[in-house]
Amino acid sequence: MKIIDSDFHTKIDAYIEENWDACLADITSLVKIPSVEDLDKAETGAPFGPGPRAALTEALSIAKRMGFATTDVEGYAGFAELPGAHETQLGIIGHVDVVPDGPGWHFPPYNVTEKDGYLIGRGTLDDKGPLMVCLYALKFWKDQGKQLPYTFRFIFGANEETDLMDVEHYRKTYTDPEFLFTPDAEFPVCYGEKGGFNANITSKPITDGVIAEFTGGAATNAVPGEAIALVHANADELPASDGITVTCENDTCARIHAQGKSAHASTPESGKSAIAMLVNYLLENNLCNEVEREFLETDKKLLDHTDGSGVGIATHDDYFGPLTVVGGTIKMDNNRFIQTLDSRFPTSTDGDKLLAQLRKVFEPIGATVENTMLLPPFLTDPNSPEIQALSEAFNTITGEDRKPFTIGGGTYAREFKRGASFGVEMPWIENPDWVGSMHGPDEGISIQQLKTAWKIYALAFGKLCELDL
Repeated sequence: MKIIDSDFHTKIDAYIEENWDACLADITSLVKIPSVEDLDKAETGAPFGPGPRAALTEALSIAKRMGFATTDVEGYAGFAELPGAHETQLGIIGHVDVVPDGPGWHFPPYNVTEKDGYLIGRGTLDDKGPLMVCLYALKFWKDQGKQLPYTFRFIFGANEETDLMDVEHYRKTYTDPEFLFTPDAEFPVCYGEKGGFNANITSKPITDGVIAEFTGGAATNAVPGEAIALVHANADELPASDGITVTCENDTCARIHAQGKSAHASTPESGKSAIAMLVNYLLENNLCNEVEREFLETDKKLLDHTDGSGVGIATHDDYFGPLTVVGGTIKMDNNRFIQTLDSRFPTSTDGDKLLAQLRKVFEPIGATVENTMLLPPFLTDPNSPEIQALSEAFNTITGEDRKPFTIGGGTYAREFKRGASFGVEMPWIENPDWVGSMHGPDEGISIQQLKTAWKIYALAFGKLCELDL
């Protein structure tokens, strides 16, 4: 069925300019709501607290004003629907919750500041800005006055930033769309996400240890940027080392601080593990007893090789490339080391194989390995008509020739049977230094990039409707 006519580009360009002010006002109304999870104030109809509840209400109100049929899914999620000629459903999912604003802002976090062609504010990039231009792209087709062949359902999630309980609740009642995408990632189009395997590695008890304290890392899913150990040693006798600072704690103890570089666990090659730095320093300077050394030497095999080769779990496939692994955090509890592990793995292995191999490495030294999280790889055929339609929409609008890709991270897409992540970020475009990234201070996005995404989404909807699903 022919959906996209020869006047499409003229129509969508005019539509975007005519509706930009309205879209910006709606983005602003969402950004003004500090929709951070607050479970202490959760209640019936507001399972994630008042902020996500208020943002979900606002999103549904905007969609209803646009003329979409709306449904509130008990405050966990909501959706706007555009009925088509057939019940076959195509889906979009974005989220209205945000991470806390945190320190370091130079602009009001819960308002939209427009400066030099950019919008600054928490959620402008993740995900209130992308969600809204995508909703307006669907409204474009609604306003053409012609019924589309397929039904579109735009889902608004309220718990993406923490536990994804929004999707879990939604899927208990509603069936998955035939195909779905989320505007909460990067262009051109991501068709697969590596599997996720987390574990806790716990040493056997340590008595009469040299190491009194050992802490490192802020999150399991990140390369640790900082690590600190308190050891029974004379600080004056310990050598200097790159990235290592030694200070005197008291007459019998030295505090050793390692400064590395944090990075997301999906791209560990861009970071430098402070835990690895500290482990190496402790071993090189014999700041451990026999039991401590045994654990640290084994842990070093994990920490020094982000491809898993040190502990025998290295593997790769043609879709995702190599497995990655990081030791995100370490602590001492009840005289035991507890090292966490985060691995992003391709289709050439699975959780059982990873657990078995890690136990083979660590159990001979009396340590235990407990699998704490397991997600199978998510993969949609990159040659499928839906992925090709999204890819063509991006390249047509931008004039680029970029190919679909896979990632080590995770998005809403993997929660459904068939899907993809589709914009709005274009990481090859450099922003001014004063424009922050998602989750960081001064989070922002360029107005032109949002308008380009709007046009890409509108074309993508048309192309999807021309497929035989």
